[in-house]
Amino acid sequence: MQSKKPDVIRLKTRKMAVKIRLARRGRKKLSLYDVVVADARAPRDGKFIEKIGTYNPLTVPATIVLDDQKAFEWVMKGAQPTDTLKAMLSYRGIMLKKHLQIGVIKGAITQDQADAKHAEWVKSKETKIQGKKDNLSKSKEDAAKARKAAETKVKEARAEAILAKQKAAAAAAEAAPAAAEGEASAPAEETQA
Repeated sequence: MQSKKPDVIRLKTRKMAVKIRLARRGRKKLSLYDVVVADARAPRDGKFIEKIGTYNPLTVPATIVLDDQKAFEWVMKGAQPTDTLKAMLSYRGIMLKKHLQIGVIKGAITQDQADAKHAEWVKSKETKIQGKKDNLSKSKEDAAKARKAAETKVKEARAEAILAKQKAAAAAAEAAPAAAEGEASAPAEETQA
């Protein structure tokens, strides 16, 4: 008799693909997004591992509230950001920090040098962002002043047109009694003659 050998169940040990991505929330045409760390196989708005921030694309400039330390930890663990999140992480300096940290691990630079480079980059980025915000507010104020000046011009033109009409009406009103007097005096002269 042959004995049955138990079938060997082979489990594939597969690394779980972790993504850093956006999960949509908010109502129609007023979207807000959560920045989440999730399994790549999970649905967009489904189960996630951790929420690390929010993103509001409707403000100018877009509002990004992100826990930089948690995002950096997840990126260093191997979580893959989506294209949009990669751009946001680059904007916040997290991808640069990862690049510098890899250099520290390989021994190319020291931790102090990496921190100094990152701090310098963050400082220059903040001044650039503040300059953009100032330009946006200044252009908004200039546009408001231009609109107000145009409205004032239109208002003055209307006032002048109304004044011209009133003068013409007054002149016509003065001319009408004089003409009526002239017509009334002409027949009276004929009767006398």
